[in-house]
Amino acid sequence: MSREDADAVAADLLRAEKERNQIGLVSLRFPNMTMDDAYAIQSAHMSRKLAEGRRIVGWKIGLTSRAMQAALGIETPDSGVLYDDMAFGNGATVPKGRFIQPRIEAEIAFVLRHGISDHATREEVLKATEFVTPALEILDTRITRTDVKTGTPRIVVDTISDNAANAGFVLGDSRFDPSDVDLRWIGAVVKRNGNVEATGLGAAVLDDPVESVVWLARRMAGYGLSLQAGQVVLSGSFIAPIECPSGTKIEADFGGFGTVGVAFE
Repeated sequence: MSREDADAVAADLLRAEKERNQIGLVSLRFPNMTMDDAYAIQSAHMSRKLAEGRRIVGWKIGLTSRAMQAALGIETPDSGVLYDDMAFGNGATVPKGRFIQPRIEAEIAFVLRHGISDHATREEVLKATEFVTPALEILDTRITRTDVKTGTPRIVVDTISDNAANAGFVLGDSRFDPSDVDLRWIGAVVKRNGNVEATGLGAAVLDDPVESVVWLARRMAGYGLSLQAGQVVLSGSFIAPIECPSGTKIEADFGGFGTVGVAFE
C-alpha cells in the first residue's frame, strides 16, 4: 500500500465519522494489505486529526484475550489513539447520533506520571503509573462490520485502520496505586439497563493488565512513538463488547475498585 493509498483511506474514515456513514471493508479494497499498512492508515488518520486541532491524550490496547486473537487468526494485540474529544465524564450521557453503532467494553485504565521507554519492563510501568482506575471504552466502527454483497466479515487490518474501533472512553472516580492491588484479580459486573450482561477479570488481559502496557510501549517504539506523562492507557477489555443502542444505560461495578457508568441518549 502506498502512502497515497493510506492517506486516501484515512480521509474516507474521517468523512465517515463526520457523516455517520460507514465505508466498505478496507481489506477488500486492498486484499494484500498488512498490519503495517493498517498502522500507516492509522498514522495518516492521526496526522489529519492533529491538523484539525485534536490533541492526543492517550492510547488504547485491544484484542488482548487469546479467544479474540484466535477468532481473528492473529497472535498479537492491536492499539489505537485516544483524542481529547473522546473523553466522557463518569455517569455522562452521550448525545444521540454522536456514534454510528456504539458498543462498550470494561477495562482498567492507567494514568501515567512519567513517560515509558521503548524497552519497557513491568517494574518501569508500575513506577511510571500515577494511578489505575475503572474504565469503559466506547467502541464504534466507521467501517462496516460485514460486507453487504459478499458477507465477508472485517478482519484485524480493518479494525486497526479504523483506529482500533475506538470512539470514546469513561474513567471512574477512584484512584489506586497499581503496586497496591493485584490487577489480575480486579473484575467487574457490567449491567445494561439494570440487567447483568457480562462479568470478567483483569487476568483475561494478557494474564496481567500491566503486561499489556509493557507490550504497548514496546510496539509504539517500532513506529517512532512513545507513552508520555499525563497520558491515559486503556489496557484492554476483559468482557465481550456490549451493544449500546439509543436508550442504553451502562453500569460497571468493580467492587472495592470502584464503579463507572455511561448512558446513551
